[in-house]
Amino acid sequence: MIAAIVLAVLVMLVAAGPISDFVHRHPTLKMLALSSSCSSRHAHRRRPRPAHPKGYVYFAMGFSVFVESLNLRLARKVAPVHLKESITP
Repeated sequence: MIAAIVLAVLVMLVAAGPISDFVHRHPTLKMLALSSSCSSRHAHRRRPRPAHPKGYVYFAMGFSVFVESLNLRLARKVAPVHLKESITP
């Protein structure tokens, strides 16, 4: 059990950098992660009388991930937009 926990922590430490870089390059993923975190928290908080069945919430999150993956795939084919340089010092 302790070995599994240590291995999981090591995997998280190794994967944290590349995942952080990927999310930093794609800011829409930050918003997707935040919205899915908020919606799952809301769905789990109302346990006695849930406002929506959890299947609906998880389907919406999965659909959002699917749409975002299509967006990332299509964005690779389009030339990036180059913005003007900042004029503030």
